[in-house]
Amino acid sequence: MPRSAVWMAAATLATLFMLWFCVGVGLGGWQWPHQLDELTLDIRLPRVAVALLVGAALSAAGAALQALFDNPLADPSLIGTSGGAALGVVLVLALGGGGLGIPVAAFAGALAVCVLILAIHRLIGGGTLGLLVLGFVISAFCGALVSLVLFLSDDLVLRSATIWLSGSLAEAGFTPPQYALAAAVAGLALLAVCGRRLDILMLGEETALSMGVPVAATRMLTVTAAALLTGAAVSLAGIIGFLGMMVPNAVARSLGGSRRRIVLVSAWLGAVFLLLMDSGARWLAYPVDVPVGLVVALLGGPFFLWLFLQPLKGAS
Repeated sequence: MPRSAVWMAAATLATLFMLWFCVGVGLGGWQWPHQLDELTLDIRLPRVAVALLVGAALSAAGAALQALFDNPLADPSLIGTSGGAALGVVLVLALGGGGLGIPVAAFAGALAVCVLILAIHRLIGGGTLGLLVLGFVISAFCGALVSLVLFLSDDLVLRSATIWLSGSLAEAGFTPPQYALAAAVAGLALLAVCGRRLDILMLGEETALSMGVPVAATRMLTVTAAALLTGAAVSLAGIIGFLGMMVPNAVARSLGGSRRRIVLVSAWLGAVFLLLMDSGARWLAYPVDVPVGLVVALLGGPFFLWLFLQPLKGAS
């Protein structure tokens, strides 16, 4: 049997084991999943599914954005796409909308920010630092608008959005999960189509054009896919930062390969990683339900600093 097949089988078994283990986490301890009462299982399984969906979507979106901007620090939350998606969701809630309107608004907000950042970044450049500064500014602007809408609203639904915005899987009730799942699947399908083109685009625009790659169409498809994935994740779990930066970088540095492979493996590992973080937080902090976004940020901050300082160490 080829070594790759052995590794794939081992990784699949490890993933299934972690899924089985995480289903049993709850009430400050662990139980055999088949011994959980029906009510607990009905509550636990949807949260497990949401964690997997959100983790996969954010990690795949991060892998795509890093290829698009040729920047390992690109992340849906750091460059403002998550903030744009959150703003779209809050505006729809403030107008009394719901259902399908929420993921559509999240997609529209994320797409608008992606297109804006892509246009400005191509116009003025700025490199790694310029992209981060631009993303921070747009993210802060979207965050200010979200805070203003929440402050001016007396709606209890909007008040509860405060917990959701911190990256809580417990508040994944603003949109039906099947809508978010459809958006995430569509985004992953687009990235699978664009994978080889992104590999060539990372060699430079002139090289890509000489090889017959439609650069503008590839960028637009990638932006659309990232917006679909980010919108799906944000509509379910609010803003979870750094996940889309950490997982793809870990995959690229440890496994490498084509961008399509990095996107798909990142989606897989990101789903499991977020589920483990959420389960661990629920277990260790019981009975407090700590938003998983806060837990991931505690890990993502040091990882971001390490990644940011790598080029500076190499230059010295």
